[in-house]
Amino acid sequence: MSKLIVKKAAVLGAGVMGAQIAAHLANADVPVVLFDLAAKEGDKNGIVKKALDGLKKLDPAPLSSKSKLKFIDAANYDEHLAQLAECDLIIEAIAERMDWKNELYAKIAPHIAPNAIVASNTSGLSMNLLAQGLPAEVSPRFCGIHFFNPPRYMHLVEIIGTEKTNPATLDALETWLTSRLGKGVIRALDTPNFVANRIGVFSILAVMHHTQAFGLGFDTVDALTGPKIGRPKSATYRTADVVGLDTLAHVVKTMQDTLPNDPWHAHFNVPAWLQLLIGQGALGQKTRCGIFRKQGKEIQVLDLAAQDYRPSAGEIAEEVAAILKVRNPAEKFAALRASSHPQAQFLWAIFRDIFHYAAVQLENIADNARDLDLAMRWGFGWAQGPFETWQAAGWADTAQAVAADIAAGKAMSSVPLPAWALEAGRTGVHAAEGSYSARKNSYVPRSTLPVYQRQLFPERVLGENAATPEKSGETLYENDGVRMWRLPTVDAGIGIISIKSKMHTIGNEVLDGVIAAVRQAEGTLDGVVLWHEAPFAVGANLQQVSEAIAAGEFGLLEQTVEKFQRASQTLKYAQVPTVAAVQGMALGGGCEFVMHAGKRVLALESYVGLVEAGVGLIPAGGGCKEFAVRAAAWAAQSATPGEVFNFLQPVFQTIAMAKVAKSAQEVIDYGFAQPSDTILFNANELLWVAIREARAMADAGYAPPPMARAIPVAGKNGIATFEMMLVNMKEGGMISAHDYKVAKAAATALCGGEIETGSLVDEEWLITVERRLFVELLQDPMTQARIKHMLETGKPLRN
Repeated sequence: MSKLIVKKAAVLGAGVMGAQIAAHLANADVPVVLFDLAAKEGDKNGIVKKALDGLKKLDPAPLSSKSKLKFIDAANYDEHLAQLAECDLIIEAIAERMDWKNELYAKIAPHIAPNAIVASNTSGLSMNLLAQGLPAEVSPRFCGIHFFNPPRYMHLVEIIGTEKTNPATLDALETWLTSRLGKGVIRALDTPNFVANRIGVFSILAVMHHTQAFGLGFDTVDALTGPKIGRPKSATYRTADVVGLDTLAHVVKTMQDTLPNDPWHAHFNVPAWLQLLIGQGALGQKTRCGIFRKQGKEIQVLDLAAQDYRPSAGEIAEEVAAILKVRNPAEKFAALRASSHPQAQFLWAIFRDIFHYAAVQLENIADNARDLDLAMRWGFGWAQGPFETWQAAGWADTAQAVAADIAAGKAMSSVPLPAWALEAGRTGVHAAEGSYSARKNSYVPRSTLPVYQRQLFPERVLGENAATPEKSGETLYENDGVRMWRLPTVDAGIGIISIKSKMHTIGNEVLDGVIAAVRQAEGTLDGVVLWHEAPFAVGANLQQVSEAIAAGEFGLLEQTVEKFQRASQTLKYAQVPTVAAVQGMALGGGCEFVMHAGKRVLALESYVGLVEAGVGLIPAGGGCKEFAVRAAAWAAQSATPGEVFNFLQPVFQTIAMAKVAKSAQEVIDYGFAQPSDTILFNANELLWVAIREARAMADAGYAPPPMARAIPVAGKNGIATFEMMLVNMKEGGMISAHDYKVAKAAATALCGGEIETGSLVDEEWLITVERRLFVELLQDPMTQARIKHMLETGKPLRN
């Protein structure tokens, strides 16, 4: 297979999707030229420049760092088409109009490089028809590449070949998208709306149909179709608002126009009330009014009966809520079917019709059931795909129930279930040998592309013969908090330390385990990787802290803090390399572990920060100490060695404001990681890469850094300068008296305590200062109230 190397890319179309696709390419350090029409007035690149300016304002941020904008050049079709000759990948992302796309293809054809891949980011137009607009020599290198919005965050990319696409082109593109951009790639068939949108939009239409049939409110339906059934918080109608009601209507219209023979075609239209909203310009989130709207602080929902908005409540009936809490899926679905409550009947109806639709359409839209299920997970945020849900609920009984409803005329279509779904003895579509393909009438294993060998524990579907980290490898050490294990088939000399606690909180048992595991590794292994599935660690075990406070055991708490500092120092000064493999949240003590590791491998979507101020504390697992040490090192490389205060200012703001880095690049920018650390876009590759990083460090003769001594500190003058800032903020009403106290404690720890400016100290001194201040804050009733509030509500208390 030829390797795809993208030295430069082009994106044609600077609309919402095009600009954000360009942003994600820039996140991966790929230089990209973003094209659009020449502006009629002023700067001809005005349309693109406006789009680029908009990228800096969007939330969630499409850029991992605003500095990534330097990778994007603005261009227009009138003046800059010649630049396409330098591009290895050209992604067309203009409006969903076949004629407009063909017109653009005619313009770019003379400028396409001989080996460049050309792809359309269409969400549902026929790729074979689009291919006709390109020269014959480009056809083998043309395909569909359907990103989901927003491109940085949505894992799914569908790639769609044509009858003439070279298979090697698709293999190379899938490999590059998987590893370089971090995507989950599904090979879709060239059918309208492809896989995820075909199933997902039908699911929305089914919900709308049954909302009306059972007379439910939109807010009630969203309460029922969100996390309670494994769907995103935005559920159904909020999702429609976020996508845009006009966009949803357009996608539905595409299904209506292009799928005349679909047995559900009669349902491929949007309700009259939705058309009315669109006609009134109430398009959802982008117009701040749609099915939902916000009036002041109140969320309101459209009430069709009253033809007006009312406060959103979204209450689930008690008996239905009880059914949804049933853990056994077979029992849960049986209870939904048996219940006479409209909400329960509604839920069974939407599941029944999605099972029905997915089974009938499987052979037409996807190679196999696994691709369909993963597409719904990655593209729509479902916890399970429809076939997984069906299989978990008991395949045979559910199939018979669906068939009975079809026969009784209760389903949205009278088309029967396909014969394979009703086969005697069938227990599902996912099994150890692979997933069922209706097209091939056989089970299909996973892709064997070499890129997937980098994923030691890929995301699996229910029923696969899936290895889990908890039951894999050889255990070398274990206590109640951590397990150290290894994968001999990957590298027998590298241990993997995995935290076992819920959300990977760090309590006494974890601290004991980390220290013991590293000590054992020093004698028997070549290196260790600190890894487990996300989140990395959400901080100290506040429940343990709260219980110790209630018992007045402040001496014990101080011992625990000292142990935490010792665990961090153990990671930093281990005689073997320690590599932190980070994805998701690494907060508070989790961040301190990250900071003290010998090296970090960071998934792009890593959210790292010292957030102790939120509970009235300061970092005391070595976090303040480490920043004081680093400030001294940064100052030593400046024109004024020894003057550390300027280097502490941004650090102080980060700690006092409990800032959290929202990408791996920001983790480095904030100083929680080093510029030499590795950023990966695909979190499934973290363990594979981290093991190799540890091996490379060991093979290069790793030795821990020398213990920092003679560290110049900002001392009294630094504390006084920070205090002046805090006084102004307090008097201006920006912070409370307790915020002031906590921030001053952080300043004192960072400045090395109340000693003379420029004094030289060692790490032990700095650790002792931060520990003393931390324990003093623990004894403050205001901090105790913050801890209690966080445990009870999950939110910070601003007292």
